[in-house]
Amino acid sequence: MRDLVEIGMGRTARRAYELDDVEIIPSRRTRSSKDVSTAWQIDAYRFEIPLITHPTDAIVSPGTAVAVGELGGLGVLNAEGLWARHGDVEEALFRLVRAVEDTDDPAAPVKVLQELHAAPVRMDLIAEAIKQVRESGVTVAVRVSPQRAAELTPDLLAAGVEILVVQGTIISAEHVSRDGEPLNLKSFIADLDIPVIAGGVGDYRTAMHLMRTGAAGVIVGYGYTPGVTTTDAVLGIGVPMATAIADAAAARRDYLDETGGRYVHVIADGGVLTSGHVAKAIACGADAVMLGEPLASAAEAPGQGLYWTAASAHPSVPRSHVSTGVDQVVDLRSLLFGPSVDPRGVTNLFGSLKRAMAKTGYSDLKEFQKVGLTIRG
Repeated sequence: MRDLVEIGMGRTARRAYELDDVEIIPSRRTRSSKDVSTAWQIDAYRFEIPLITHPTDAIVSPGTAVAVGELGGLGVLNAEGLWARHGDVEEALFRLVRAVEDTDDPAAPVKVLQELHAAPVRMDLIAEAIKQVRESGVTVAVRVSPQRAAELTPDLLAAGVEILVVQGTIISAEHVSRDGEPLNLKSFIADLDIPVIAGGVGDYRTAMHLMRTGAAGVIVGYGYTPGVTTTDAVLGIGVPMATAIADAAAARRDYLDETGGRYVHVIADGGVLTSGHVAKAIACGADAVMLGEPLASAAEAPGQGLYWTAASAHPSVPRSHVSTGVDQVVDLRSLLFGPSVDPRGVTNLFGSLKRAMAKTGYSDLKEFQKVGLTIRG
């Protein structure tokens, strides 16, 4: 197999690449960025930018889900997060901020999140949050874990959810549980009338299995952010994103051949921190990116300068710090579309994507997936 290296006698490992390891090759043709479209469509739902928010309470409240939708992306509420468990989310977030300010112990805010998530999920609360998004007219999307998908989904559908995201750190076509019936995604999805996005995955085989369940989209990665997520340290599991995206795109290509044309969207979730990463994720084969920490810089983000993923609140194996290094210095519109005065690629995320596509001569996202790539070093 290509890219196998020997790590010891009789043991090999595959060489894989992060987004920082690849670069986009300019082509002989350029075009005006005014002639470039970043629109994409999943099922009947069209979006002007290839953005899905990572479903963390740090960046997605009902209000920010509406704001993201009005700007052309898809905001995803966490149906097992703070808005589903607490009537006064501002007070819950205040407890978290206070835990960060009162001590330098990184375990303190994680403990607070665990305590906040120990409260039961209340369908009246999440239904009210969904109602706020639905009444604005934007597409309503929520995330559930594989463990609770079967339990929560009927009520979520009744509340008006239009796209369901079934997301865990690692997901398979059949979630096996000793404590009850396994979640068989194929039969679960077949019983629904709305598109389902499922993930995360990190390899060709698992991506192909999820595509065969009928998922409309497959999430690649688990929201990896340096200094925030600790899945590699806690579980020893890591996903080099450039390779993982390319592998999932290869699975999509083979699945298209297998089904005679059923298209499944590939969504990159992890290691996408700058506008350059957004462009390279699309170039590697993603149809959209799931952004987390980059959106925490928006003044509208409910985390108030903090960022964490849902894995922070796991009751026994937390896999995310609460990051305090986020500067909330720009409004959401400027963060996504500019103008920018910051040369690091952390603002004007999708305006810069259009510029990258224009500089390489591509007019839409599907064309841009064919751009040439090189490897650093």
